[in-house]
Formats: sequence, C-alpha cells, structure tokens
Amino acid sequence: MGRSPCCEKAHTNKGAWTKEEDDRLIAYIRAHGEGCWRSLPKAAGLLRCGKSCRLRWINYLRPDLKRGNFTEEEDELIIKLHSLLGNKWSLIAGRLPGRTDNEIKNYWNTHIRRKLLSRGIDPTTHRPLNEAAASSQNQEATTISFASASACKQEDDSRILERCPDLNLELTISPPHHQNQADQSGGRTRSPCFGCSLGLQNSKDCSCDNINIGTSSGSSTSGYDFLGLKSGVLDYRSLEMK
Repeated sequence: MGRSPCCEKAHTNKGAWTKEEDDRLIAYIRAHGEGCWRSLPKAAGLLRCGKSCRLRWINYLRPDLKRGNFTEEEDELIIKLHSLLGNKWSLIAGRLPGRTDNEIKNYWNTHIRRKLLSRGIDPTTHRPLNEAAASSQNQEATTISFASASACKQEDDSRILERCPDLNLELTISPPHHQNQADQSGGRTRSPCFGCSLGLQNSKDCSCDNINIGTSSGSSTSGYDFLGLKSGVLDYRSLEMK
C-alpha cells in the first residue's frame, strides 16, 4: 500500500500563492518552526497541501535564500560538482549556500548546458565532443570487427564439418568368406567349418576335410590357411620382435 495523501486535495487551493498566504506561512514558521508539513497547513490556517507549503517555503520564502543571478564562480562550481556527482541536484545545492536544488537544475538546463556546448564540451561526460565522437566510432568499429570475426569462425567450422563427415570406425575381424561348394555325394551345398576356415586341418571333430575350396586362380586346394597353421603348429618362439 502506498502512503496516504498528506491532505484533502479536494478542498485545497491550487495555483499561484497570494501575498496573504505567504505572510501566514512566514509568520507561522517564525513562531513555531517548520515542524510537520502534513499538519502545518491546518495549524497555519491555510487551505493548501502540506507539500505545496514545504516547496513554497524552501524555494521562495526561506530567509537565507540568495536572490539574483548566478555568479561566474557559482557556474564553475556547479560544472565541477556535476562532473563529480552527476544529476544529484540536492547534493550540489548543499555545497552552494542560498541556492535550491530545483533552482540549480533549472539553471543547468537553461544556461550551463549551452555554455558547455559552446566550449565544445559534452555536458554529460564533461569531455571534448570530438573525443566522445571518436570513442563512439571506435566502439562501433570494435563491435563490427568482433561480429565479422565470429561469422568467419562459424563459416570455417562449417567447412571443416563438410570435409570431415561422420565415419563409422567400428571395424570387426572375421574369417574369410568362401563360396559354398557342392557336396559330390549328395549334391547339397556345404561350407567349411570354423576350424577349417582358420586353417586348423585334421581337426578331431571336423567332417569337411574333403571339401575343395576354390581359389582365385581357378585351381582347388583343400581348406584355407587363414592363420598360417596348415604347414604345422605355430611356434611363437620363432617370431622376432619388429
């Protein structure tokens, strides 16, 4: 829930303050001090909002307010404070006795900004306008070069993917495939057993010793020496380290 309004705005005066209202406000504050602004209008006999009374006193009726135009020293002090504090007008006003934050803000927007621009200074950054434009151009160039470098990298990556497609490297090793030979006795097609495919002849349980397996040259041999065991038992001690 928001804060409740400070007064009944339906029954308050609006618009410019009259001299009689100013005199009532000044007399009451001199006698009782500022106090609570929410209850001050009723106590002072004013049909005004408490916020309106506070702003009227601070910005126009306060006895320590400095009247007249800003001096050259005040201008330079405002420029220096703005370069350090930015648009924190209440803090700037605290360092200029007799000046209000609203007064300084209006003076900045109507006079000091134009003065800085005429000097070739950016009112926001307090730097030369040429330097600000150059830094902006450098930033844009850096952004463009970064974007182009990213695009080139993506293009190179796509080319690498096109040159190197996915390969299936799941290789397996198995005995050589032989074309089935017809059995002379029954005319049925038979293939060598696993032992004969590896060259293990004269196996105890082998029943396909007489099967002729054709070779590429057209001649026929009995079995196929896949591991080089047909000539005899492989002697691992005769192998040399290479």
